[in-house]
Amino acid sequence: MSASRPTVVSAARRRTAIDALRRGAVPESGLDLLATGLDRFESALDAELDAVASGAAVFKAVRGEYGSGKTFFTRWLGERAKQRNFAVAEIQISENETPLHKLETVYRRLTERLSTASFPPSALRPVVDAWFYALEEDALADGADEQDLDGSVEKLLTARLTEVSRHAPSFATALRGYRSALADGDEATAAAVLAWLGGQPHVAAAARRSAGVRGDLDHFGALGFLQGLLTVLQDSGHRGLFIVLDEVETLQRVRSDARDKALNALRQLIDEVHSGRFPGLYLLITGTPAFFDGPQGVQRLAPLAQRLATDFTTDPRFDNPRAVQLRLSGFTQESLAGLGVNIRDLYASGASAPDRVTRLADNAYIADLARAVSGSLGGKVGVAPRLFLKKLVGDVLDRIDQFEDFDPRQHYRLTVASTELTDVERNLAAASSADGIDLEL
Repeated sequence: MSASRPTVVSAARRRTAIDALRRGAVPESGLDLLATGLDRFESALDAELDAVASGAAVFKAVRGEYGSGKTFFTRWLGERAKQRNFAVAEIQISENETPLHKLETVYRRLTERLSTASFPPSALRPVVDAWFYALEEDALADGADEQDLDGSVEKLLTARLTEVSRHAPSFATALRGYRSALADGDEATAAAVLAWLGGQPHVAAAARRSAGVRGDLDHFGALGFLQGLLTVLQDSGHRGLFIVLDEVETLQRVRSDARDKALNALRQLIDEVHSGRFPGLYLLITGTPAFFDGPQGVQRLAPLAQRLATDFTTDPRFDNPRAVQLRLSGFTQESLAGLGVNIRDLYASGASAPDRVTRLADNAYIADLARAVSGSLGGKVGVAPRLFLKKLVGDVLDRIDQFEDFDPRQHYRLTVASTELTDVERNLAAASSADGIDLEL
């Protein structure tokens, strides 16, 4: 089943989605236009987002094999969060770039990837500026005049960050330093202090000194800074923060000592979320079933395994979307073809020759193309969506729309070059020994 779709789609939203599919990528926005089979999660997840917007905190884990749609799912849910005026950040976990056991690095990536409905990454500065503006408005509403506005704002800043300052006093200190530098017209120092507040290392000593802060953010300070960021977001009008830690299964491939530290950091994050320290936070992780169930993943740390334990022994139709883990079952031939039909209809609604697109790329042809792409990947339907949509849009629909005499049944033969495949897809294609797949239509 498809999620409900707006009856009118703007040209910009349609173009953004179609362009990403043509590149073989998951769109950054407009995912509600493409969602298939996610309606069963909507009610429970929307209720969780609403609870977080009211001051609760949620931790969620999403499991699925490669190609099951984890990235699509998290961006779809992130869009729903933005519709509720959440800030959103998607962070790729990796051993070299963003190791999970170094929470200061995770926090830095969070501020780099922070986005809102109004601002793309990094939205840290607009958020902080909006917060100071809100403090000034509150101070004026309380009766402050222009002469004592700075003092009134300082009192509000101290009051709003009282709880944060218990764990990370330098967070408030840096904010004061940032505002002071702006007041002095020192943009370079203001930018440097804000970078330090965002967890960036190697900030100039002079800038740190002027703001009254020292050194770089560490693992333990990162949680305090996250708490401070949540306060700033909520005071500046945002209802919450939605964070995705994507591809945590990469922990299985790191050194055992780093893996154990990362698993413990994940347990610590879950406990902090459930303790109430982070009101307004929705934290979601993604991983493969092997990460959640295998000996080199979650099961390696018993307390973590207990926290994530979820019953998946029943029919997937009866999976509980309120549970701590969600299972994405991936595509079947029928649902893959259904997705293709949705994309065809979306494409046709903005095409130069919509009737020709719909007639030549009819439902039967799309189903045949879906089978052919799956066949080129060893029959593994679950990993086919990316390549299938790329071929459908770039090789078929674009040509139908542009060339009056192009008929995909006569003029198109599916070919799959190894250079256009991911590593997983390449391995499956090699196993199938298919250099090209003819469509028998």
